[in-house]
Amino acid sequence: MRRFCLILAMTLLFSGWTLAEDAGTPETVLRGMSLREKVAQMMIVSFRTWKEVPEGENPKSDGRVPVTELNDEIRSMLARNRFGGILLFGENFRDPEQTLRLVSDMQKGGGVPRLIFVDQEGGNVNRVSFSTTGVGSMALGASADAENARKMAAIHGKEIGLMGIHADFAPVVDINSNPANPVIGIRSFSDDPQTVSAFGCAYLEGLHDAGIIAALKHFPGHGNTATDSHTGFPLIGSTYEELKALELIPFQAAIQAGADMVMTAHIQYPQIEKGTYPSVSTGEQVYLPATMSRVILTDILRHDMGFDGVIVTDALDMKAITDNFSMEDTLTLTIQAGVDLLILPAVYDSGHLRDLDTYLNMAVALVESGRIEEGRIDESVLRILKLKEKYGVLGRRDFTVTQEEITVTQEEITAARNGVGSDEHNSVQWEIARQALTLLERKKGAFPLEVKAGEKTLILFADSCASRAGAGELLRKMLEEREALPRGAEIIVMTNTRNNAEACIRAAAGADHVILVHRVYSAACLDPATEDGFSSAAFDRVIQAVHEAGKTVIVVSCQLPYDAARFPEADAVLLTYWCSGMREMPAADSHWSPNLPAGLLACFGLMETPGRLPVNIPVLDESFHPTEEILWPRGTSASGRGTETEKQEGK
Repeated sequence: MRRFCLILAMTLLFSGWTLAEDAGTPETVLRGMSLREKVAQMMIVSFRTWKEVPEGENPKSDGRVPVTELNDEIRSMLARNRFGGILLFGENFRDPEQTLRLVSDMQKGGGVPRLIFVDQEGGNVNRVSFSTTGVGSMALGASADAENARKMAAIHGKEIGLMGIHADFAPVVDINSNPANPVIGIRSFSDDPQTVSAFGCAYLEGLHDAGIIAALKHFPGHGNTATDSHTGFPLIGSTYEELKALELIPFQAAIQAGADMVMTAHIQYPQIEKGTYPSVSTGEQVYLPATMSRVILTDILRHDMGFDGVIVTDALDMKAITDNFSMEDTLTLTIQAGVDLLILPAVYDSGHLRDLDTYLNMAVALVESGRIEEGRIDESVLRILKLKEKYGVLGRRDFTVTQEEITVTQEEITAARNGVGSDEHNSVQWEIARQALTLLERKKGAFPLEVKAGEKTLILFADSCASRAGAGELLRKMLEEREALPRGAEIIVMTNTRNNAEACIRAAAGADHVILVHRVYSAACLDPATEDGFSSAAFDRVIQAVHEAGKTVIVVSCQLPYDAARFPEADAVLLTYWCSGMREMPAADSHWSPNLPAGLLACFGLMETPGRLPVNIPVLDESFHPTEEILWPRGTSASGRGTETEKQEGK
């Protein structure tokens, strides 16, 4: 009998679950956990790259390799500490089968199964290179149909779910009310709270349809900042009443729609949270960010807004945190504020791996010393366990992990191969990208192009989108496949650099048609005096030269739409809201977003442009900064009705 019990216990252990936990509710599981196990349950870890670093030496950036499978050191760390979750990054993904095996290995051993997370917003935040890329949130907003957000989220959710991932850090329900925002931008659906609410709730529904946990971010709102919390420490002077009138509207709507998780923002709100802390870098007093504010997380989010789900921090290795707070105080302040899950600093080498033990030991000591209340720990762990139970993770015993090796069934592998980045999903995103294309300006005869036999069309990419210039080669191929170019017509693709402005101007003046592709990822791209904005000055000269030659120019904006105001002399302005990196013609089996290719096809009349502007485009001042005056209001479209210029010219 003893031998039978031992065999049964070992079988349960290596199936990823313990005998005691298998029989328990979340409350029962919690009661059986040690303090260290409970604290570990509140931590999300990530393993991005690996390099051996001898004890006591400083790590170097060279020699690191992506973590696509667990090595013995990482596996040992996970065996010692049953962390509540693991966050995957781009370095962790090679192909669907490899990802399945990696995730299975991460679940190996006894204890509570881990939640596996990823940031898969779509568009420019797309961690899985071989997945359906998605069109991005602002493009979804431009499509003016919230059902597209549900469809796109369902695709992302299905694909990550096929690889054993449980949770997506999406949707972004920040309102991009500041055109100079360097980090949200096209990750937001709109600058209108009602639009963000509708699309955010639809995106939430799509993830839930796929059985994936969604996380609203970044509470209480990151859309009105001019600083990126990855690199700085933003401060917003809004009052609570002002937040309720704008930023909190989409969060409240999504909470009422059933959101299970909310991610915090590393932003100071001195009108709401007045507590301060001496910065570890400067010694100056800084305000506690939302991530560490009990007023914001407990009084407002939990009590006023009625959220009883899981609160997760944004990554704790962002500069807003590491430049200002000690790790000991970060742990204390976040947990005491009401946070349930903490995204610990990522592991890039063996030195960072050793830090994980340090963080866990430190948190346990803080509880034992009374600086963190154990009751506060119990509240969070119970929420986490209940969330795992709700999504079928808590009671799982079928992670297909054996004592000898990681095994994934052929059925799982086939499903992932066929489902992740499938042709069916790609067709859906192409249609959504088409619906998002927004024509803002169209002077007489400028759009679409009417290319005749033997004519030359120049597609000139700004330096800021040099990494996207392969889209020009892709366009040439697509036009040839569609037999859309008349005999002898030529497509010329160039990229503007610091040294070839004169050559670009000559090429444009000598071409019959000119398309300028511009990309703004920060406000500096608009100012020709900055390092990022020199191409905008070259484009000014190109437009002038083309007009002097009696021809027209189309400007295609392929990221933030605010550059539409930068080129008032353009004859047509088209917005795509995103473009994948594509330095060269993409390989046949590669994955990329269709936004920019669809926009270029539209310039040749092969795509409609039904999109509506989802944000207000402000007038720029003489220093190329946005003003309060609106040039193009939200909802603008020149498609199907003509612009004032066309009406006056009788087109």
